[in-house]
Amino acid sequence: MYLSSSRSADLASGTRAARAKAPPARGAPPASSPPPGRGARRVAPVVLTLGVVSLVTDISAEMVTAVLPVYLVLGLGLSPMAFGMLDGLYNGATAASRLLGGHVADRFRRHRTVAAVGYGISAGCKLLLPAAGGVSAIGGVLAADRAGKGLRTAPRDALISMAATPADQGRAFGVHRAMDTAGALFGPPVALAVLWVTADAYDAVFVVSFCLAAFGLLVLLLFVRDPTPDAAGDAGRRSGRTPVRLRDAAAMSRVPGFARVCLAALLLGTVTIGDAMLYLVLQRHTDLSPHLFPLLPLGTALVFLLFAVPAGTAGDRYGRGRVFLVGHLALLCGYLALLTPLPDLTLILAIPGLLGLFYAGTDGVLMALAAPAAPARLRGGALALVQTGQAAGRALGAAGFGAAWTLYGPRTAGVLAAVALALALVGATALLAGGTLTPGGSRPAASRRASR
Repeated sequence: MYLSSSRSADLASGTRAARAKAPPARGAPPASSPPPGRGARRVAPVVLTLGVVSLVTDISAEMVTAVLPVYLVLGLGLSPMAFGMLDGLYNGATAASRLLGGHVADRFRRHRTVAAVGYGISAGCKLLLPAAGGVSAIGGVLAADRAGKGLRTAPRDALISMAATPADQGRAFGVHRAMDTAGALFGPPVALAVLWVTADAYDAVFVVSFCLAAFGLLVLLLFVRDPTPDAAGDAGRRSGRTPVRLRDAAAMSRVPGFARVCLAALLLGTVTIGDAMLYLVLQRHTDLSPHLFPLLPLGTALVFLLFAVPAGTAGDRYGRGRVFLVGHLALLCGYLALLTPLPDLTLILAIPGLLGLFYAGTDGVLMALAAPAAPARLRGGALALVQTGQAAGRALGAAGFGAAWTLYGPRTAGVLAAVALALALVGATALLAGGTLTPGGSRPAASRRASR
């Protein structure tokens, strides 16, 4: 599934150096002239295939996400604090599994296999949710589901990154995230349709979700292959170099530019409220009918779908760090909107839209910002470090907001969240100042030193 153009930053830079030394052929265009055609702008087939897998899987996941807040809070009667703790667990359970998935995939060069295991775990959890009766059992199933997501995310993103040139990382991740979000767009309507047909039988939603997740896993196993050593730029495998060790991956955290990206992701993640919590605040603020609650993620997914590719392309052109910060500004506008006396309809339209802009400017853009700084042999573990910092931060943010809501009320909790995000944006801007805010946003030379 890989094309020969799917090379890592190290291999691409070595090829450019070799071409620079070679004398130009008679009649050949100058070395600075780009080759004719648009081949460099094509998206590799593996990116599109993984996009299809994510599309189907996200329909499955968003079916559950759309009904889970209502199912837990309004159906099972959980308090906002209990739901905040579960939402934090839902996001934080990916931390250890992300690191494990990234390292194992790098060590054995089996990114597709590790991703498939993660997809399989998440699919199985869909059938266990209806059987989970108490808070602890529900928390265990949600933790396992998120652990499966964490296990697959870094290997999958490493496959995407190795299939794109360094200059087109943002576009490749934007295309994948757009296809992934198309699944999120269809998930809530499918959940509503199942509830309507089955007279509000939540168990049926979970069963249909499992079937879709199993289909996505089948597509992955049949049509995605691990990259060849040449395609991945894996000189170590060709030369018989020893497998990737934990200390090799940990060395990436000492690369100055890469470390700042990790710290910025952790800092901003800590002040990011989960979608479900924001939707619950919106529902309480506007008295939105619970039956219409699953449509809120639909608006977020639609905006994300429309802006994912433009945001990725803008990051390639103007600086991925800048686009990442602008995405968090959209989130801050969402926090502030919930503190203003806007009409209900305006809020119902604005909050999902601002969340969609937030994800378009941050999700794939963050991976495109970090990926070129890591050599191909450490790509999975490096991306896992960034994702783990972000996931751990969001777990703390969700739990903290739920506790503040319970203790002080939703308005005070919202004010605290807005102030914290504004301060975090100032800190993240200082962390990302320099190379990470310029077009390309990576420092591959430093990453090569870390891989030695």
